[in-house]
Amino acid sequence: MTFPAWSLIPFVLMLLGIAIFPLVPQLAHVWERPRNQLVYALVLALPVTIGLLVTAQQTLLAHALIEYAQFIALLLALFVVSGGIVLRGDLAATPRVNTTFLAVGGLLASFIGTTGAAMLLIRPILATNSERRFRAHTVVFTIFIVANCGGLLTPLGDPPLFLGMLRGVPFTWTFSLFPQWLFVLVMMLATYWALDRRLYARETAASLALDREQRTPLSLGGAANLIWFAVIILAVAKIPSLDAHAVAEGHIEGLNWVPWREIVMLGAAGASLALGSKKLRFEENQFSFGPILEVAALFIGIFITMVPALQVLRAVAPKLPLNEITLFFFTGGLSALLDNAPTYATFFEMASQVPGEPRIAGVPEALLVSVSLGAVLCGALTYIGNGPNFMVKSVAEDAGVGMPSFFGYIREALTYLFPVLVAMVLLFIASPLWAKALGGVLALLLLARAARQATTPPPQVVARRDRPDAA
Repeated sequence: MTFPAWSLIPFVLMLLGIAIFPLVPQLAHVWERPRNQLVYALVLALPVTIGLLVTAQQTLLAHALIEYAQFIALLLALFVVSGGIVLRGDLAATPRVNTTFLAVGGLLASFIGTTGAAMLLIRPILATNSERRFRAHTVVFTIFIVANCGGLLTPLGDPPLFLGMLRGVPFTWTFSLFPQWLFVLVMMLATYWALDRRLYARETAASLALDREQRTPLSLGGAANLIWFAVIILAVAKIPSLDAHAVAEGHIEGLNWVPWREIVMLGAAGASLALGSKKLRFEENQFSFGPILEVAALFIGIFITMVPALQVLRAVAPKLPLNEITLFFFTGGLSALLDNAPTYATFFEMASQVPGEPRIAGVPEALLVSVSLGAVLCGALTYIGNGPNFMVKSVAEDAGVGMPSFFGYIREALTYLFPVLVAMVLLFIASPLWAKALGGVLALLLLARAARQATTPPPQVVARRDRPDAA
C-alpha cells in the first residue's frame, strides 16, 4: 500500500507539540502533566490506528506496538534502578575535578544510559560547585557529554541506538563507533577543562577558600543496585525477546510468545524498588515516576503516528541525495530540533532503501554509522534534542544555577560542540583525503583555542599562582 503524503500530519503534529509546547509559557504548565501529554498523543494516534485497521495494515500497527513496549521496558528498568543509587560528596571544585566528573559520566552513559548517568552525577557536580560563582558552563557541558555524547557505545546508552537494536542491529555493533566516541569526548573534555580553568581564575578568593573548607569525601549509596544494572545489561545483550516481525506476520508460536528479555529487565527494576532503601530513593534522590510517565505518554503517540510517516519516507528515500555526509546532517539537524529517537527511526528506514554493501540490519553500514552518530551526538545541540537535557537543566535551576535560555544554550552548543562534530565528520565520515586533512586542521585549531583559553589570564584576576588547588 502507498501512504499519501498527508498521512504524515499526525506525526509532524506530535513532534511539533513536543518541541513547542514546553517553550510557550501559557501552555507549558498544562503540557508538563503526563495525563495531558497522553491525551494529546492518543488524539493524534487514534485516527492513524483506525486508518491502519481499515486498510488492513494490522501488521504495521502490531510491529509498532511491540517495539513501543520493548522500548519503554528498557527505559523504565534503567530509570528505576538508577533512582536507587546516589553519589554523595562535595569535592574541591577545581577544573581537574570537574573534568574528571564529566569523563566518568561520559563513560558510564553508554552502560547505564544517558538519563541514568546524568541523574547520578548532576547532584554531586552541583554540590561540588555550590561555592563557585561560575557554574552554568559546567551544567551545559554535562548535557553535552554525559546526557548525550557519552551514550554512543551500546544500545543501552541512548534510546535511538536501542531502536536500532530492535530493528536488528547487533548489540555489539555500536562498539565500532569507539573512535568517533573517543574523539568527541577527548575534544569536549579538553575544551571544557580550558574553559573551566579560565573561569576558575575569575572566582573570588573568598569563594575558593569556602570551597576548600567545605569538602565531603565521595560515597556511593545503594551500591547493590549495580547488580541490577548488570542484570539489565546481560538481558539486553543475551536474552531474546518477541520478534516483532514474526509476531506481525503470524509466524510465532509456543514459548516464543514470552518476552523473556523484558520480564528479566522489569524483574530487576522491581527488585531494586522493593529491596533498596526507600529513604535513599525518595528523599535523597527525590525519585518520582513523573519523567518516565512523560516518556511513556509521548512515545505511544510517536510510535503509532510514525507508522505511515516511515512508509512515506521509505518510498521517497531513493529520490533523495542520501550519502554518509547528508545523512549525518539530516539526522543530526532533526535530532537537534525534535526528539532523537523517532528521528533515528525515520532515517534508519530511509537509509534501508539505499543500495550499498556491507549491510547491517538491511542498512548500508556506512549510512548506519552516519545515522547513529547524527542522532546521538546532535541531540545535544538544543534543550529539546534528548530527554535528559531538560531534566539536567531543571535540576540545576532548582539548585539556583542560572542556566542559559533556549537560544542561549544553542549559542553555547554552536560555539563549543558543533565545531567538534564538524571535525569528526571530516575525519571519520568524509572520504576524500582533503576532507580528512581539513578535519585534522580544524581539530588542531580547536585544541589551540582551548590552550589559549587555558593560559591567557582573564580580566579582573591576579595571583593565580597563589591558589594551590588550581588545576
